[in-house]
Amino acid sequence: MLVDHFPLVGLRLTTPRLELRLPSPDELAELAALAAEGVHDPAVMPFSVPWTDHPPEQVALNVLQHYWRQLGSWTPRDWSLNLTVFHGGVVVGQQSMSAEDLAITRQVGTGSWLGQRHQGQGIGTEMRAAVLHLAFACLGAEEAVSAAIEENAASLAVSRKLGYQPNGRRRQVARGALVIEQRLRLTRADWERHRTVPVEVEGLEPCLLLLGIDGPPSTR
Repeated sequence: MLVDHFPLVGLRLTTPRLELRLPSPDELAELAALAAEGVHDPAVMPFSVPWTDHPPEQVALNVLQHYWRQLGSWTPRDWSLNLTVFHGGVVVGQQSMSAEDLAITRQVGTGSWLGQRHQGQGIGTEMRAAVLHLAFACLGAEEAVSAAIEENAASLAVSRKLGYQPNGRRRQVARGALVIEQRLRLTRADWERHRTVPVEVEGLEPCLLLLGIDGPPSTR
């Protein structure tokens, strides 16, 4: 079975409303179609990398290729875990967590997007809380970093709610114009103070070596 060779397909995070895991091929197609429907108001670009500025069919293809590219280049020292998010069994978006030399740096990065029709329901907070639990409670991370341009108020609000603190600014260009990217950092102590979402993790132990962790998961 595939899980015997690539145990990450058996990893599953659950919260009161959501399930996060790697998708089946048909579920990946649903994710791509969701992105093609729209992730934000076309008049506003909330991402420093404007990956949604393409015709719908190209956006869908980009989602597929990005997903396959990240899995194909996976190494325990450098990885990006792109989990599909399900709400009531329906694909609603993607939550990513990445790391380089996690056993040494003890740092992860996160990124995400939600289909536009699923926004404004608190899903973004709950799905990021799920991967933060994986990072801090299970993988021994000491900090998590994120970033969002100033116009991405929803992402910045999620970060504030979860306890992130400002960590500098970066000047970038999107759609030919200057944008300011806000960098954010969440320490283990701040995560502990702000954690409110219960999270269950299944299928982790066989994945540890692929995630760069040599030893049993934390029981925190």
